[in-house]
Amino acid sequence: MAQDNRPRSKNQNQEDENVSWVTWFCSLKGNEFLCEVEESFIADNFNLTGLSSCVPYYKYALQTIKDVDSPELDQLTEEQEEVVESAAEMLYGLIHARYIITTPGMQLMTTKYQNGEFGRCPRVFCEKQPCLPVGLSDNVRQDTVKLFCPRCEKLYVPKLLRHASMDGAYFGTTFAHFLLHSQPELQPPLPTHRYVPKIFGFKIHVPEKDSEKPTIKNLK
Repeated sequence: MAQDNRPRSKNQNQEDENVSWVTWFCSLKGNEFLCEVEESFIADNFNLTGLSSCVPYYKYALQTIKDVDSPELDQLTEEQEEVVESAAEMLYGLIHARYIITTPGMQLMTTKYQNGEFGRCPRVFCEKQPCLPVGLSDNVRQDTVKLFCPRCEKLYVPKLLRHASMDGAYFGTTFAHFLLHSQPELQPPLPTHRYVPKIFGFKIHVPEKDSEKPTIKNLK
């Protein structure tokens, strides 16, 4: 994430001090895929179970997210602040992945999905079907976020680099499919058209490869 997009620190002047860290962070350019996690969800330690072992400077990162006025944060060096800023981003992303599979979280993400805020499928016969963000791993720093088209059921890289560089763990492997399973009305029908390659108007015949033909040995 670019320097001007990093979480605010004690030395950064804010236009509106009443804006929470969560609201401010989600409003940053590049974080449009993220929704705002409720304060009550972050305040419940049960929802944060296991995250302290995944995030460095966990205590400080959580204080940053919760806007805690802590003397400990004021005593950090600039170098330590940068580490805490990065940790706060990571922690919020992991909390976000848990929040979006709750009813309130899914409602926020459903609105984004229906508005096409995550991007649309580039496949012609999907007719600009809205996509959903997915992670290929639930662990941070394993892969970046991908877009899942529920119509052709294929994955794509987000169009904009600022979105494509976001960690996929902030959405996880469950969210997109859980959303469609719990709200089947959001599942679009499969494409009715299929592109057929032709030469001078004639369909191209592609011989089946012998290696792909089923054999008795393969069926055992």
